[in-house]
Amino acid sequence: MNVAVLFGGTGFIGSYFAEHLLGENKVDKVILADIRPICGDRFLGFLKEFKDAGRLEYIECDVRKPIDEQLKVEEKVALIANFAAIHREPGHEPAEYYETNIYGAENICEWCDLINCHDLIFTSSIAPYGAAEDRKDEASLPVPLTPYGASKLVAEKIHISWQKSSPENQLTVVRPGVVFGPGEGGNVSRLIKAVLGGYFFYMGNQETRKAGVYVKELAAAMLWVHSQNKMNDKPFALFNMSMELAPSMKEYVDTILKVSNRNRLVLSIPFLLLYPISFVVNFLSTLLKINQPINPVRIKKLVKSNYIDPKYLRDKKYEYKYTLLTALTDWKKQMPEEW
Repeated sequence: MNVAVLFGGTGFIGSYFAEHLLGENKVDKVILADIRPICGDRFLGFLKEFKDAGRLEYIECDVRKPIDEQLKVEEKVALIANFAAIHREPGHEPAEYYETNIYGAENICEWCDLINCHDLIFTSSIAPYGAAEDRKDEASLPVPLTPYGASKLVAEKIHISWQKSSPENQLTVVRPGVVFGPGEGGNVSRLIKAVLGGYFFYMGNQETRKAGVYVKELAAAMLWVHSQNKMNDKPFALFNMSMELAPSMKEYVDTILKVSNRNRLVLSIPFLLLYPISFVVNFLSTLLKINQPINPVRIKKLVKSNYIDPKYLRDKKYEYKYTLLTALTDWKKQMPEEW
């Protein structure tokens, strides 16, 4: 029996990657190694059939600690994926990003050697590139500006060192843009709620480009790249994952309105007015312990492009399965309650 072990596997990306592996019969069984069980509301619905069939197992595991003390797998492990990360910004102290992302990389790579598994996939981020309006491909120099981006870049180097330690080791590193889809609960989910709720406003950022990818597309592309390289005896790949042309904010908003069959005018408010207001709103909501989406960090992100070019996939002639329109349509069909 071939088994895949997904660290951080009960999260958003891990859950959909597990579904892809099992649905395509790429492995016999998937073990989700994470600090929390599968989220019943978000992901258990589409994973239940595999869990009931004994093909999906959850094992509690904290990647910040040695893996061999927590995880005992009797079957042959054919593939390991590292999705474990502290990633939300804002939301964590700087040291937390480094602790999870760096210790996790070290412990997982050490465990790969311990159990003699030579196939590893790591999800990094576009955060190592830093914020810039110019287009970034895989050859661009990383200049991370945040603890999250810096910790991810260090984690990449740890995984690459593991790959170089043996000619048998095969590593795929993916730098995805904003990953969205059913159960996401992140940036695009907040954008949908804001647009449909009537409280989203442009800030002169209609043409700001935001690299993004549908979670099911990401799952398919990661396995495709890893499999292609394995067949061609290529031990390493690092690739950007985004739609071929990063959509503009206006394209996101227009597509959300189209999918939801809404027709409304989206007004524009100057950034220099809305940004100071966000501090006041954030202060009051923190004081009153009210959970709300307006935050200065998020407001600032909305006016900055993360224009990422998936050059590797284009050169390798990867065939995309989703457009922005078909991705959002599929999302609404699977989880209409989020719309």
